[in-house]
Amino acid sequence: MWEYSDKVKEHFLNPRNVGEIKNADGVGEVGSMACGDALKLSFKVDGQGIITDAKFKTFGCASAIASASALTELLIGKTIEEAKKITNDHIAEYLGGLPKEKMHCSVMGQEALEKAIACYRGEPDKQVEGNIVCECFNVTDKQIERALSGHNLKTIEDITNYVKAGGGCGKCHEAIEGLITQFTGITVEKAPKRKPLTNIEKIRLIEETLDREIRPALNQDGGDIQLIDVDGNRVMVKLKGQCAACAMSQVTLKDYVETKLKELVTDELIVEEVS
Repeated sequence: MWEYSDKVKEHFLNPRNVGEIKNADGVGEVGSMACGDALKLSFKVDGQGIITDAKFKTFGCASAIASASALTELLIGKTIEEAKKITNDHIAEYLGGLPKEKMHCSVMGQEALEKAIACYRGEPDKQVEGNIVCECFNVTDKQIERALSGHNLKTIEDITNYVKAGGGCGKCHEAIEGLITQFTGITVEKAPKRKPLTNIEKIRLIEETLDREIRPALNQDGGDIQLIDVDGNRVMVKLKGQCAACAMSQVTLKDYVETKLKELVTDELIVEEVS
């Protein structure tokens, strides 16, 4: 189990500035349900260039919610130029630190802020730069190089923690190793290979992931999920609350629940809904 600071817990349980600003001056959207996390940031600026209000909507884990909440608190009262200097490290520091496995949540906040500022300035939405390295999470070589800059990242696991690349099927591991060596000039410290999970280990990890990662995000929208059974790599669940009646329930099931379980347990899992 990851250790969360009291401030992370506080911002998750009582998130600040949830919602969306109408007629916002700046809006930034990053991520997608297909990648397991999504964030929309909006802010309002007064005549003096001061950010007077900031709100967020997110679909993600406790760290994603806490990071977005912290970002809005950091933004309010700052000028656009001051806001431009906010990085993911500032978000993590404000929260009293994040587990290394959850740093990508603060990175998502920084990326949303950069897009919102570009929107405010009337700059066109930048196209994805570079070549796709990780197809599971749609991460490019430029994004990986950016993560490598100034963060002392040395392994595939380090990269996964920051931008999620390499956390899925594993086909991109060799390419990531090449980028680490090319960018840092050091020998790659290979991450240990995962040992096959026993049935008991698999069930325990599925339960932990549902409780820690998936259920909090569904609860935010009035939904819930119940684990019914695990048969080999088949995970049978039941969506409850608002999720059960939602027209997008199958999207939630496959693009969010299954993606998260594949990322954090094993990429062989298939999620099925039962009545």
